[in-house]
Amino acid sequence: MTGQQTERVPIALQGQYDAITALTDQFCEAHLNTEYRDLCRRMVAKLCRKRPSPLAAGKPNTWACGVVYSVGRVNFLFDKSQTPTMTADELCSPFGVSKSTGSAKSTAILKWLNSHQGDPNWTLPSRLGDNPLAWMIQVNGFILDARTAPRELQEEALRLGLIPYLP
Repeated sequence: MTGQQTERVPIALQGQYDAITALTDQFCEAHLNTEYRDLCRRMVAKLCRKRPSPLAAGKPNTWACGVVYSVGRVNFLFDKSQTPTMTADELCSPFGVSKSTGSAKSTAILKWLNSHQGDPNWTLPSRLGDNPLAWMIQVNGFILDARTAPRELQEEALRLGLIPYLP
């Protein structure tokens, strides 16, 4: 481990966490970036804390592929207009997993986490400013973009954890 691990993981699943994140770290450092690496670590830790944890069974390489695939889906990794970008085959092949298995594992992971494409909770930090879902708040029954709201509303939205930072 690189010493940057700050995620809480149940002791019983520490070995699975270590095995999976070793694979995701290696892949992200070779093909993606540290933002992807950090989100993958966070996602693995969150899955470890699920009760019961789906990570208690299965192969680390399949889970690692599914986690990177999930973070990639949320951040539109398969969109050629994005940087970085790659195909599902390019993502799954280094893990020794077929793209259909990678996609199926990712679908299950996103379902367990109640997540979706563009989910602000799993958006790369460098892209949060461009993610409209990160800025939508409800005020008096109306949905609005917090970036266009008066400063007092922005400050309150930040205090309540509804937006990632003050625009």
